[in-house]
Amino acid sequence: MDVGNEEKDMTESKLEKGTNLVRRLFGGSERKNPLSEKFQRITNEHLFGDVWQGPELTLEERSLLTCTVLVALGREAEEMLHFRGARNLGIPREKVEAMIIHVAHYAGWPVAVGAFRALEEVWPAADGETKP
Repeated sequence: MDVGNEEKDMTESKLEKGTNLVRRLFGGSERKNPLSEKFQRITNEHLFGDVWQGPELTLEERSLLTCTVLVALGREAEEMLHFRGARNLGIPREKVEAMIIHVAHYAGWPVAVGAFRALEEVWPAADGETKP
């Protein structure tokens, strides 16, 4: 196999891994994907096919860290997507709530209030489910 084909196989492997992970995390999402085809490929290939695949952290740890950063930054639209991903990975809602409360003390009360609003929209406290 020449170097060009070997590189192509690695890239396709990352894309496939990333696409599978995106389905696992966000498969239950009814949200329309606003990303262009090229940006979606880059996202799946690099972010989810490479960065999220490292052995240093578990998927659950990566998911909770991602949720934490999104809460701290006040990115409610992305929080909703990643809260669903956390739920799909089996992370208990109580852990997500504890993370939001912790972040409130560092990033501010308004981002925590927004995060609880986003969490309730995708994972109602009263539904008793752990996965959709």
